[in-house]
Amino acid sequence: MPPHIAQCTIDVTDLDLMTGFWSGALGYTAGPAEEGGTHLFGPPGAPSVFLQRAATPHSPKNRVHLDLILDGDVEAEVVRLVGLGARPTDAGQTGTEPFTVLADPEGNEFCLLHVDPRSR
Repeated sequence: MPPHIAQCTIDVTDLDLMTGFWSGALGYTAGPAEEGGTHLFGPPGAPSVFLQRAATPHSPKNRVHLDLILDGDVEAEVVRLVGLGARPTDAGQTGTEPFTVLADPEGNEFCLLHVDPRSR
């Protein structure tokens, strides 16, 4: 059997800020902090997120990013995420894509998908 994704790691400089943002954005629970980071845990079977303290800020462009999907109103979710500290960002999209590109408070890009890719 091939490997599967168990965890996503995000480099952060402000661990408290980013723990608050990502736990709120995903509805995950922050587990005990480990040296240099914090684990976030979601529902059973969902990949965990590890926030790893980094010495340097985010660089210009992510090469890997999270794609989030929800059951509900995308526009309302964008408003909620912006209220938590996200901001819309330009990653070269044309405006016709089936996703919205946002950045977390430290500039890490992520997408809010309008359609679940697993349903295609």
